[in-house]
Amino acid sequence: MANSVWRLIPLLSASGSVQMAIDQWLLEQHLAGKNPPTLRFYTWQPAAISLGYHQRRWPEFWQQLSCCQGMPVELVRRPSGGRAVLHQGDLTYAVVASGFGSSRMKAYQTICEFLIEGWRAMGLDLHYGEAGRGYIHNPNCFGTATAADLVTLDGCKLIGSAQLRRGDAILQHGSMRLQPDVKLFSQVFGEELIPVKLPLSEGGDDLILTVIDVLSAAACRCFGIDLEVQPLSDEEWEAIQELCTPTLINRVF
Repeated sequence: MANSVWRLIPLLSASGSVQMAIDQWLLEQHLAGKNPPTLRFYTWQPAAISLGYHQRRWPEFWQQLSCCQGMPVELVRRPSGGRAVLHQGDLTYAVVASGFGSSRMKAYQTICEFLIEGWRAMGLDLHYGEAGRGYIHNPNCFGTATAADLVTLDGCKLIGSAQLRRGDAILQHGSMRLQPDVKLFSQVFGEELIPVKLPLSEGGDDLILTVIDVLSAAACRCFGIDLEVQPLSDEEWEAIQELCTPTLINRVF
């Protein structure tokens, strides 16, 4: 039997408000039967802090932050849950699909399997975090690692994921800290960041492309699928722009 075909949207760098609008739109389209299961990878430009859907408190100074290039740090709201994530020097993945059953945690672990296998192929073993519900008191998503997050053998968190379910359809997206700005992280959260030592020699765009290639191949093996590259069309961009507003942090999806 032939593998099912998922859509692979090429690497896209855009503002946080645009990226969140794309993820929301993909979920809506998949739920309506208008878009196949989709995998995509993206980066945030400029740097941004994404707030979890239910997160209502954050430091006021976050709205006046700037990164090392002098660009303002964008503050946006995710359609998914969890705590705040600083998106700078990271790579985000997003999976939009259905058929994972009713258990939220089982769906997490089924989807995260391609991340575990892919990073293992790159020489880094990851396992699930063990933090309890106390994480809700920490505004920093990477300050704790729950059973939905992936950490190294020495306890450093590499990937934080969040999920949104609509009927049988799921959006799961997560941030992989590849080349974080330690100073900016400390400025945002008031905590010291210990970067994960990656086993890869590449840096910059080469590192990102290597990770995408390896994880895409791992997704094909873990989900039993083929990936078909399909960029967003002009018509799709028009629909997505309607969801994208400058006041996304206050918007209820």
